[in-house]
Amino acid sequence: MPTIGIGNKPIDNGSYLFTPDEKQAFLAREPAAEPYFRPWIGSKEFLQGIERWCLWLGDCPPHELRTMPLCMQRVAEVRAFRLASKSTPTQRLADTPQRFHVENMPDDPFLVVPKVSSERRAYIPIGFVSPPVLASDLVFLVPHATPYHFGMLSSAMHMAWMRQVCGRLESRYRYSANLVYNNYPWPQEVSDKQRERVEKAAQGVLDARAQFPDATLADLYDPIAMPAVLRKAHATLDRAVDACYRRQPFTSERQRLEYLFALYETLLAPLTPAKKPRRTRRARTT
Repeated sequence: MPTIGIGNKPIDNGSYLFTPDEKQAFLAREPAAEPYFRPWIGSKEFLQGIERWCLWLGDCPPHELRTMPLCMQRVAEVRAFRLASKSTPTQRLADTPQRFHVENMPDDPFLVVPKVSSERRAYIPIGFVSPPVLASDLVFLVPHATPYHFGMLSSAMHMAWMRQVCGRLESRYRYSANLVYNNYPWPQEVSDKQRERVEKAAQGVLDARAQFPDATLADLYDPIAMPAVLRKAHATLDRAVDACYRRQPFTSERQRLEYLFALYETLLAPLTPAKKPRRTRRARTT
């Protein structure tokens, strides 16, 4: 399965992040910086459709950077902020102030999984995002994901696993790369026909979302406002994913969890060291 990772972590004290109005005002004074602005999303921006921008100067040639005084000022601010940190590793990052602490910028479309999502939703809203969008470390990125992976992660099966093993932020779901994604027992020996069915159903979910271009993911996955066509598309996807695990349909979340944990134990068994038989002490004879 594709490797999951966090998004970008600037450690910039906000110097590289802009609202649309802030970006417009900045470019009015320094129009040469326009090619270095890229859309920016975290969990809130992704779910609620909030527009935000990032000034990414990591690829800016030094001779161009020096011709943009406002950009130079932002870089200097980041350098000073990092030097003032009590963390030694952060202080070292001051040597490269135009770059981020964590950089994760796929060249192709990637899946975005919000780290935190409302417990009221039946499904965590997961979706494909394309460059030049940059994602923050408040979301997880799954590069090289296919519609099959999107379908599996958007299913009731994966949501049941997530609700059982994830952490919480207050009462909201806190998705985890290690606990949820890396430990998830994916179905074994999936046939081409089953995979195609999942991919078709996954596309059906994306098509249902596209029917509401003015709605945010928060709107679409609100338990009351969720459109019937999207519910139906998810139900179709759930059946396709369930069939990858077993022929008999699942009738409850408890059944899904019992099956998943049994599969997890089966997959884990070859990785668990065998216990050595316990020695018994012989009774001493006199």
